[in-house]
Amino acid sequence: MKNKTIFYGILLCTLFLLTTSILLYNQYTEWNKAKVTNTDHRIESHAVRSSSVQSKQYEMRATIAGIGDILIHHTLYEDAYDGSNYNFKPMFQSIESSLQKPDFLIANQESMPGGVELGLSSYPMFNSPKEIVMTLQQVGVDAITNANNHTLDQGIRGVESSIKFYEKIGMPYTGAFKSLDDQQSIRTFNVNGIRFALLSYTYGTNGIPIPEGKEYVVNLLDKNQMIEDIQKAKKLDIDLVVLGVHWGNEYQRYPTDEQKSLARSLTEAGADIIFGHHPHVLQPIEKHTLPDGREAVVIYSLGNFLSGQKDDYKDIGGIATVEVVKTLTDKGTVIHYPSVTFEPTFVSEQRYRNYLIHPLQEAFSKGLTPYTEEQLVSHMFSPLQ
Repeated sequence: MKNKTIFYGILLCTLFLLTTSILLYNQYTEWNKAKVTNTDHRIESHAVRSSSVQSKQYEMRATIAGIGDILIHHTLYEDAYDGSNYNFKPMFQSIESSLQKPDFLIANQESMPGGVELGLSSYPMFNSPKEIVMTLQQVGVDAITNANNHTLDQGIRGVESSIKFYEKIGMPYTGAFKSLDDQQSIRTFNVNGIRFALLSYTYGTNGIPIPEGKEYVVNLLDKNQMIEDIQKAKKLDIDLVVLGVHWGNEYQRYPTDEQKSLARSLTEAGADIIFGHHPHVLQPIEKHTLPDGREAVVIYSLGNFLSGQKDDYKDIGGIATVEVVKTLTDKGTVIHYPSVTFEPTFVSEQRYRNYLIHPLQEAFSKGLTPYTEEQLVSHMFSPLQ
């Protein structure tokens, strides 16, 4: 009996130990499973994520525009006279909204506005009322080019009187100057983050000699000097060089070989936009693609914007607008011109009174001109002859 009791005691202890071992083993297995599961969660939540870094680029946009000759014949200033002042503003009322559109607008002031104190005069030795400059400023002109064949019509005093008034009302000018320091100071502008220099030159001064010691008074067409000036401007903190150039043959609707050759030399030297004047009629627009990859825009002639001349296209001018886009990337700065547009204009009058500048299509619809906007725009973008 005693031996049985001992046997059963040993058996129960053995069973207890076996059961306990099985339970401990199962618990240990569950713990390991839990550890593996937790480790997997941590790996998933901290997994390495791949991402691509894209280079950034920024764009700045501006529109730079030019209009043609402001040539004030006596019929114009007589029409503008109201008994005490010269009011040219009504002549611009139909076109002012178009002049307000560009971010920066340049006009060619062909007749020097020396003012009544010098005696007003017309062709062939012009002197205009100063009020024309105030009107240009009021309707949207931002700068004047004043190097042309009529710059010295009233001599040094005409230039100095004009410049004194430009400075009085804050109208930037270039091409004719009051001193050597004035000439050597390159005009620069910043429009919507696009910075440019403005230079101006003329083929001559109608045979009027430049006084000795006053060579600074007007910039003449000298290819080597122009290239030197362009390169000097390029050293400034600018993106573009814009030129106003008085060149070509009067009343010819296409540029001469000399114009085309000079345009190529100037754009290859670094000029980016050229606004041409002098022929008194429109000449086409040309885009250059240059060896260094740059683009350049040449408007050979913008015609007459406001003058007393009429017929044979001499009463037609326009607004040429160049859209400039400056793109900044991690590789540098790129300038291009997505669009160049042209809005033709027409000057009407009634027996040399009531002068008015119209959009050409408006003038056509009123029966004032036989030419349509489509015809003149087509001419401006036609292949060169």
